[in-house]
Amino acid sequence: MPCGCHSLNLVLCDMASSCVKSKSFFGACRCLNTIFANSTKRWAVLRDYVDGLTLKSLSTTRWKSHVESVKAIKSQVSEIREALRKLAEISDDVELSRNADILANKELSSFDFILSLVIWYEILVKINMVSKTLQYEDTSIDIAVTCLQGLVIFFENYRKNGFNSAMVEAKEMALKMEIEHVFPVKHHACRKRHFDEIGNTEREKQSAEESFRTDYFLVIVDIAISELRERFEQLHIHQSIFWFIFDVAKLKSLDDDELKYSCENLHLALKNGDTSDFDLKDLYSEMQILQVTLPSESYDTDKPWTSIRILEYLKRMDIFPNAMIAYRILLTLPVTVGLGERSFSKLKLLKSYLVPL
Repeated sequence: MPCGCHSLNLVLCDMASSCVKSKSFFGACRCLNTIFANSTKRWAVLRDYVDGLTLKSLSTTRWKSHVESVKAIKSQVSEIREALRKLAEISDDVELSRNADILANKELSSFDFILSLVIWYEILVKINMVSKTLQYEDTSIDIAVTCLQGLVIFFENYRKNGFNSAMVEAKEMALKMEIEHVFPVKHHACRKRHFDEIGNTEREKQSAEESFRTDYFLVIVDIAISELRERFEQLHIHQSIFWFIFDVAKLKSLDDDELKYSCENLHLALKNGDTSDFDLKDLYSEMQILQVTLPSESYDTDKPWTSIRILEYLKRMDIFPNAMIAYRILLTLPVTVGLGERSFSKLKLLKSYLVPL
């Protein structure tokens, strides 16, 4: 099963490379860090204007860095713009001065960049929260699926209402920075206008805003929704097979017919030709007994037993061999894996430590 965190990273990569505006936005964010971080003198100029969060570099494999970078720019965009203007004024490097001037007076002074900051920060924060949850050591498949379903719902709601709310926040930021909240308008050849037509200027403004919404905002949101459903399809399939043994509440909620159907579904999924890891009839009988023999502490508490606690109970009892096999198979299905992580990653260290155990 694919690593959940890596799949989320791929979703973000596809979103960021989906259109020219998103590529341009992250390119500008990367240039901001490069200009200041490549020289201690330039960094000192930045620190004269920025007291809070510092600019962060963008990593292609660690998308949390994008959250940190966008957050630092969004919360101090006015101060960063002033630092760029100062750098353009005092720098002896002609090319550096020109690049700083373009970033300050073109990119950071444009309303579409401010709006992109608001949109991407909202998206990155939500995805980062889910990514952190997937990396918890006790995160099981059902928790992962619930988080991912919540993320899809967020994007569906954000598609309907997110653009308008982002516009409100972006206009407030633009007002403080004395930036006119209009989108760049493409110039078209003039033609004779009829008396009842909307003026060219008004039509162009409407067209520019709608173009930003349809060709940029909706593109990245629609990609997020489709990719989340496609890339995590296998996780949903596993949930549909193992769902009834995720925790005590699900197991005890089933009647005999539902339990039998769930056991048959699990047996069919794990069957290889005529061979199987467990006997279907014995599994069904053991699960029936398990439903009524689980101690009250397993479900009458604030934290009902999860699958790993149930497996520990089965080991102590030593009379449920087929049920033990089912739970062991469930608990060997990883939500995330450490093979693709860097050597210094906490997830990599955790996985490397647990493998020998």
